[in-house]
Amino acid sequence: MGYKFQEYEVSKKELIIGIFVIVLGVLMSAIDSTIVILALPVMMKDLRANMVEMVWVILIYLLVVTVLSTQLGRIGDKYGRVKFYNVGFLIFTVGSALSAASLNAYMLLAFRGLQALGGGLISSNSGAVIADLLPPNRRGQAYGYTALGWNVGAILGIILGGIIVTYVSWRYIFLINVPIGFLATYIGFRYLRERSPKLVKKLDIRGSALLGASLTLLLIGLTSAVGSRINPFTQTLIITGIILLALFAYHEVKFSDPIINVVMLKNRVLSGSILAAFLQALANYSVLFLVIMYLQGVRGLTPFSASLLVVPGYILGGVLGPFMGRISDRIGARIPASVGLFAQSIGIYAYSLLNVNSPLWLIILAASINGIGSGMFYPANNSAVMANAPREHYGSASGTLRMFANIGMVVSFALSIYIASLTMPSYLAEEIFLGTSVLSSRFAYTFTRGIETSFKFSLIIMYIAIVFSLLRGKEQRKK
Repeated sequence: MGYKFQEYEVSKKELIIGIFVIVLGVLMSAIDSTIVILALPVMMKDLRANMVEMVWVILIYLLVVTVLSTQLGRIGDKYGRVKFYNVGFLIFTVGSALSAASLNAYMLLAFRGLQALGGGLISSNSGAVIADLLPPNRRGQAYGYTALGWNVGAILGIILGGIIVTYVSWRYIFLINVPIGFLATYIGFRYLRERSPKLVKKLDIRGSALLGASLTLLLIGLTSAVGSRINPFTQTLIITGIILLALFAYHEVKFSDPIINVVMLKNRVLSGSILAAFLQALANYSVLFLVIMYLQGVRGLTPFSASLLVVPGYILGGVLGPFMGRISDRIGARIPASVGLFAQSIGIYAYSLLNVNSPLWLIILAASINGIGSGMFYPANNSAVMANAPREHYGSASGTLRMFANIGMVVSFALSIYIASLTMPSYLAEEIFLGTSVLSSRFAYTFTRGIETSFKFSLIIMYIAIVFSLLRGKEQRKK
């Protein structure tokens, strides 16, 4: 038995297959996010690249998804969400195969951009596909399963990444996506039906260009400053990026069909949920990276051993996700999402207490608390966005959520590296951030103080996220 929704009925088979394909997409994305971090030092050595080039292996993916996510969601609204979700799988899979075949850093960056195009099609349309399959009071549990998929994927990325990087070749971190991607593409094209209303919407090319240019300049400025500190060149890049970001905001207000649907965001729950996602990503995305670097550079652990210490957090978050999604279906997102953010703030505070001799159980405790918080926040917050968006704007709402979250991610990653690097010479910053050096006691102390400052910055942002999450208001989801 399926669900009667709007003017059509969804069979149980299609519902199960749809959620399965969505979870596969999230799983692939999560594997990719953790496994690439582990492989950065090995890739740098094999491709004879420098630190900035390797950091951009992560940033280029996030940047492309950020800039294109809303436009790709809009394309899904116009031409078919299921169709472009499946096309995204195909492009992501091809991009993964080509990334594995890269001969130098520039080829890898280009193919990672292609992979990101596929990832953007997947992420911007996945929420809309779920919303087309389920009524508002059933979506929270589905988003809980996607949270489970994310955490399982992150765990697999850590375990497989450690094994692959240590015993095989970094190229296989991309090749493992290929069979999963082709399987998901086949299932999606074979079994999922198109249900989107196919509305005619303009593409905001100028807005995308302004957003892309502003974020690119900001990221180049921040990442370049890690090695050379703030100088006239990096200063010019950052200031220009801020000016272009202001022009983007002005353009959005004036454009008839902007990237950010201002009318849609007048819904208090919807706008509060998207803002909470942005602030949560800004506060929390870089935390795992800094912890891994602490464990490698200060404590001398291998990438694999360091990553295993944070696995309990992903397990707890994955197990908790479906239950918290179900709770948000009953009571709305405000309480579970806000409590989840508070739990993550406790985890970040615990990380800020780290010093050169901290017991390793503190890492496990902090990761576990943070994982519980993510298992509460993500399914509740994501379901709130799709439950309160007009049906004709599901793709735009899903893309807007992804865009704001990714802006938070890319800024969080670049800014945290810059803040932590201020405490040490640039050559040591390069070595520690790529896991290629164990620091002496003197530099270990200064690096620990640097990441403590980054964690405290994240903590302040997380407290602001809690405020906006609580201010989103109470939901009344339709039964």
